[in-house]
Amino acid sequence: MAILVKNIKKLVQVEEKPVVWRAGKEMRKIYSIEDAFLLTKEEKIIEFGKMCDFSLEKLSKIKEKVTEIDATGRMVFPSFCDSHTHIVFAGSREIEYVDKIKGLSYEEIAKRGGGILNSAQRLKIASEEELYDAAWERLNEMASFGTGAVEIKSGYGLTTETELKMLRVIRKLQENSPLIIRANFLGAHAVPLAFKGKQQEYVDLIINEMIPMVAAEELADFIDVFCDKGFFTVNETERILMQGIKYGMRPKIHANELGYSGGIQVGVKYNALSVDHLEYSGEEEINCLLNSETMPTFLPGAAFFLGMVYGPVRKMIDAGLPIALASDYNPGSSPSGNMQLILSLGCIKYKMLPEEALNAITINSAYAMGISDIAGSIAKGKIANFFITKPIPSIEFLPYAFGSNKIEMVFLKGKKYEKIING
Repeated sequence: MAILVKNIKKLVQVEEKPVVWRAGKEMRKIYSIEDAFLLTKEEKIIEFGKMCDFSLEKLSKIKEKVTEIDATGRMVFPSFCDSHTHIVFAGSREIEYVDKIKGLSYEEIAKRGGGILNSAQRLKIASEEELYDAAWERLNEMASFGTGAVEIKSGYGLTTETELKMLRVIRKLQENSPLIIRANFLGAHAVPLAFKGKQQEYVDLIINEMIPMVAAEELADFIDVFCDKGFFTVNETERILMQGIKYGMRPKIHANELGYSGGIQVGVKYNALSVDHLEYSGEEEINCLLNSETMPTFLPGAAFFLGMVYGPVRKMIDAGLPIALASDYNPGSSPSGNMQLILSLGCIKYKMLPEEALNAITINSAYAMGISDIAGSIAKGKIANFFITKPIPSIEFLPYAFGSNKIEMVFLKGKKYEKIING
């Protein structure tokens, strides 16, 4: 199948020479082509440029039928990449939402058996089919708002059996969904009630049983730990990461959401692909990240929903670091996978320029899930994941109009994406 999108008002985030990320002042750069065309074949982008440079000769080389789409007055963007989600879960947690309104903290709710432990209990009794169907609907919604790639974490199982159940659901989503999906094993998301007062025994279970079994079924691309105040220590995190690396999983870290945990430093030490949350980050953490290969990733939806402090994004960019933004879509602290909203929050709460925030949810977030070679920009040879907007006046309008969906058509792997009822 081939698609020609013509008369594009502005083709955004184009790259003649693709980069792996944009950092510091480079995050202000978004390369675009006005009055443009985009040509895809099968799953890949094969050509783009100005309409005045387009000729029928380009189509003559394509043997299959070409579907033409007139995008007059509309813009084309690469699909968003959401590098941090927890979308395989059973049931919502709106009662805890009310508890937050009444003034209870994240830690207080967790100590009462809420939070992650609440989700773990619900997931235990849910079937794989129920979890799959619910996650499929969430993927449909995310795609409608422009997301074309997503990392999904386990971590609501907290037993070997239920963690494997989650990861098998994620694998089925990978097999059936047109979105690019990466799987993350997060057995160290919390300490289950059965191991209260015996945290080291639970860490041993993750290391000696869970990780080998996850690896045996090739269920995860990444190994993750919630290294933070009240959860897992730096020493425990190191032990888990080393075992994950041994079994071929690259580290990622939940770090510094609740305090200065040392999670950023341990992430960099073990070459984590990203460290995520980062509300509590100072000069030491920034200096540690400089010259590393670890992507600082912020989750403004969680900070917004929980009423937390917002991390020092502006300070990190000014220091020369790259920044990624992701949704943290989950039932307890960020119940939304709308990356258009994340784009707006990046501008409103972190004072990012629209271009910086757009780089943060495309090429930089693609890097944060290990796919910047195939996603995150409009470039020849990359997967044809893109969307066509409704008629909008400018790039800046995308984060500015935060209350509406600005997308008219979505294309994933070179095909127009329609909501699929049953995956």
